[in-house]
Amino acid sequence: MTHWNTCPAVERNPRKISGAWAFTGTRVPVYALFENLESGATLQQFLEWFPEVKAWQAKAVLNHETEYFKTTA
Repeated sequence: MTHWNTCPAVERNPRKISGAWAFTGTRVPVYALFENLESGATLQQFLEWFPEVKAWQAKAVLNHETEYFKTTA
């Protein structure tokens, strides 16, 4: 399981979107990024569809997940 509390691009608030991890300062859940990418969207499309998410945040989430998988191999 990824430890999102070490990623500065995300936050968790039990009063927002049922406590799901979200991009900091937004109500966009982190899982929305992965669902969209899995469905064939590009990162640029995701950022256009969710303009409140900053490019650095999405890239930080992807980098965080990549680093997690590197350390669990």
